[in-house]
Amino acid sequence: MSSVLDLSAVSVVRNGNAILHDVDWTVTDDQRWVILGPNGAGKTTLLQLASSFMFPTSGTVELLGNRLGRVDVFEMRSRVGFASTAMSRRIPATEKVIDVVLTAAYAVTGRWNESYEDIDLKRAHRVLAEWRLDGLADRRFGSLSDGEQKRVQIARSVMTDPELLLLDEPAASLDLGAREELVGLLSGFAQADDSPAIVMVTHHVEEIPPGFTHALLIARGGIVASGPIAEALTSESLTATFDLPIELDERDGRFSARAV
Repeated sequence: MSSVLDLSAVSVVRNGNAILHDVDWTVTDDQRWVILGPNGAGKTTLLQLASSFMFPTSGTVELLGNRLGRVDVFEMRSRVGFASTAMSRRIPATEKVIDVVLTAAYAVTGRWNESYEDIDLKRAHRVLAEWRLDGLADRRFGSLSDGEQKRVQIARSVMTDPELLLLDEPAASLDLGAREELVGLLSGFAQADDSPAIVMVTHHVEEIPPGFTHALLIARGGIVASGPIAEALTSESLTATFDLPIELDERDGRFSARAV
């Protein structure tokens, strides 16, 4: 399997503070990763590096076979899907759902004077159907529920058939029903043979979809555990990550955790 993301001895320093230090991490095209850690641990910084929106202070980042600093990042970004709350804020509330997804082809967040072919429109409708949004194509983005907006963001991020999909807390703020619907959809997507490599940040083990293969636990800018999910995600590693005795349970591919 080929590497889509490779961090070697990566550190990120801002205003004299080490946000990440000496991080080694490799993601291959057949892996689905979940990143866990407390607030301020460096999770979002990892995604910013993986999306080429940030460069390391030291070390190297290889993204889709190209080293950051030696490649046109604007060309690279079209090959990486990224869904986040920050991205959602840039989408006009009045934009139709179909256009939110369609404009991903031009990497813009508002329909303007771009021209699209029939194949683009068909692709957008197909992606909406895959994420159970086909009945919302003509709705305004701002009129949707949180769960619907989250799914629209993900549909937009996969519109261009990315080689790497980055999801920053996709289930944040969702109620139980919306969360479970999203987890089910992400699980099916993660286990599909033609899906790209996936990296998802979350604060809660309950949000990890079945089918995710690897876990990276981070605290204070450094890696606590990394590897196949059954090995890296344990009561011991969660305890070390959150500085609190935590007991992890797993049932039918779903996780739960509580302090003990």
